[in-house]
Amino acid sequence: MRSLPILCAVVCALGALLAACETAPVTGRSQLMLVGESEERQMGLQAYREVLAKEPLSHDAKTNALVEKVGRRIAAAAERPPGELWQAPRFRWEFKTVDKNEPNAFCLPGGKVVVYTGILPITRTEAGLAVVIGHEVAHALAHHGAERMSNQMAAQVGATAAAVALSATVTGRSRAYLPAMMAAVGAGATYGYVLPMSRSQESEADRIGLILMAMAGYDPREAVTVWERMRAANTGPRKAEWLSTHPADTTRIADIRRWLPEAMKYYRPQ
Repeated sequence: MRSLPILCAVVCALGALLAACETAPVTGRSQLMLVGESEERQMGLQAYREVLAKEPLSHDAKTNALVEKVGRRIAAAAERPPGELWQAPRFRWEFKTVDKNEPNAFCLPGGKVVVYTGILPITRTEAGLAVVIGHEVAHALAHHGAERMSNQMAAQVGATAAAVALSATVTGRSRAYLPAMMAAVGAGATYGYVLPMSRSQESEADRIGLILMAMAGYDPREAVTVWERMRAANTGPRKAEWLSTHPADTTRIADIRRWLPEAMKYYRPQ
């Protein structure tokens, strides 16, 4: 009889996990979500404030204007989802440029976009920057940060504890999982946390990002050129942090070429 409470707890935990399944936009991939959207945004805002407090922001007016321009166009596309591809996120968008020689960029939950100047020699053009920002915004649209944390929670503490964690306070969990949030969206490359996106999430962000940049009036075919430059920049003995968590460049380029016809349906030059 002692095992009955444990059995009940396990059944409840499994039910919670099943109830927490969602579907990713565009691809229809099943996602485990133990982190609510409001909590995800709260952690994103907290992480964003840490970035602004610790990182050197750019004072170059031209660079800042470029990031703002491209970011706003991608954000506008994200808020106008075609058909039923995704729900309009209604984010409070912000765009900042960090003056640091790192090929890095990320979009925190809630629409907080940060671009490092070290990635600009690779993107080179406005459309090239749209490739990167579109990819990062796609991560936020698909709630990849929350999904990555949910997977970590389930793996670390098991189904029963994961169900119990659902009843934890937002404030308590925000403190506990903030490092994971920052790592999950890419900011972890700066803060030393190793929690990369899965390759399926990265590929998903590539595919959604192509649609976003096409909707924003940027030619999605530019993505092939950008990733070819990424591959060329990645020939040294040590991969850049932002690149090391992503799929093989040859695989990525081949996938992007395969998805281009889908993205081109949404392309309207501006």
